[in-house]
Amino acid sequence: MKSLTNIQILQVSFAALLTITLLIFHTLLSFTHFLNLLSNNFTLSLSCAWCTLVSLIFYFQTRPYPTLLLDYSCFKPDFDRKCSYEVAEYFVRRSKQFTKKSEDFMRGIYLKSGLGDETYAPPFIFQTDYEAKLKSAVQEAEEGMFSAVDSLLSKTQIDPQNIDILIVTCGMFTPVPSLSSLLINRYNLKPDIKTFNLSGMGCSSGVMSIDLAAKVLSGSSKVGYALVVVTESISLNWYFGDNRSMLVTNCIFRVGCAAAMITNDPNRRGDAKMELVNSLRTHHGSDDSAYKAAFQMEDEMGNVGIALTKDLIRVAGVNLREHIKTLAPRVLPLSQLVLYAYSVIVSVLSRGDSKPIVPDFMTAFEHACIHTGGKAVIEQVGRVLRLSDEVTEPARMCLHRFGNTSSSLVFYELAYFEAKNRVKKGDKMWMLAFGTGFKVCSLVFKSLRDSCIESDNPWIGCIHRYPLKAW
Repeated sequence: MKSLTNIQILQVSFAALLTITLLIFHTLLSFTHFLNLLSNNFTLSLSCAWCTLVSLIFYFQTRPYPTLLLDYSCFKPDFDRKCSYEVAEYFVRRSKQFTKKSEDFMRGIYLKSGLGDETYAPPFIFQTDYEAKLKSAVQEAEEGMFSAVDSLLSKTQIDPQNIDILIVTCGMFTPVPSLSSLLINRYNLKPDIKTFNLSGMGCSSGVMSIDLAAKVLSGSSKVGYALVVVTESISLNWYFGDNRSMLVTNCIFRVGCAAAMITNDPNRRGDAKMELVNSLRTHHGSDDSAYKAAFQMEDEMGNVGIALTKDLIRVAGVNLREHIKTLAPRVLPLSQLVLYAYSVIVSVLSRGDSKPIVPDFMTAFEHACIHTGGKAVIEQVGRVLRLSDEVTEPARMCLHRFGNTSSSLVFYELAYFEAKNRVKKGDKMWMLAFGTGFKVCSLVFKSLRDSCIESDNPWIGCIHRYPLKAW
């Protein structure tokens, strides 16, 4: 006997399904007719109850699992790692690697960078040997990651054996074995854990790693936990040369690390801090100016560094506008969308004499963690989005206290909000970060409880001094 083709199987299945459906329908009609003889009202009530029951079963069987931020922790280095202006200047002079002109240039950048005297530097800055080795980079990574993960596991009381996904992001340091392997070895994580190592993504990778964790968890048919570790390495990426666009990184980047626990277990909603309700990543690398805005390269003497071009601020503004065009319909209230659509129509009719308005994004969010890339970047974001100083305050204060910690920066801002007890249950939090390539990334969280300052908050001991009156 010839085997049936896939199409024939489908046809037979469909015919069988149709026959069964008709029999059920006929039975229901007969049953309904019988009930109708008893009571029309009873029949109507029973029908409504049946439809409601079927709808509820379908809803609970098909609804997606939530993506919950169970908790997070930020690394706060020891007091002796603080990098004041005097420490930074002393290191530069002691290294004898820079010309007097380059020293003066870095001094000028530092003094107007928005950084304070309590940011943190890696170990090699304080050692007699001014040049970092692999050992220093590994030490920097271990100190930050181990401290953040230890604190996070202590708060969440999650058994490391129950962690299903591990995501580690570090843009500039990719040792062998990988950083994820380092954590697996340290915490004895289970053999079948899914691991991801993200690199080369710049300051946006912290936001992107949370989005990745949400995507992986949403694709799973069971509940689980994802540990996200967000760090950066300065030790092997200090620039010893005289190219001005590459010297800027020495002045603004500082040590930082964060760890976050993400879960899709709906039973943990009562324990979680926030729920991820929206995310967006846009990549603008097809444009040459965007692709080369922040670029790793060698200078004329062969020294490797990251060049932050003069075009970076313009690129950030242009691509942020493109990003929010996609984000706006997802998050803005109808009133703002109508006003924006009206302004676009007026602009078209006036042939460009009238420009479209910039929607008020703070009508969609109560708080915003803005990319702390530097003073100029924060100001550019404020101009593009028409944000008040009150909205950009956490970003500015975070830059002053911790510097540009790269991919972990949004978590230090979130910690600022919690230290100030500003986040209330139901509030929406917008996290916005830029990355090399050039990328713009957004996360939208909904707070599930009122915030409070915790024992591991990195702002403890200094939050009373912020916000600063002058910045």
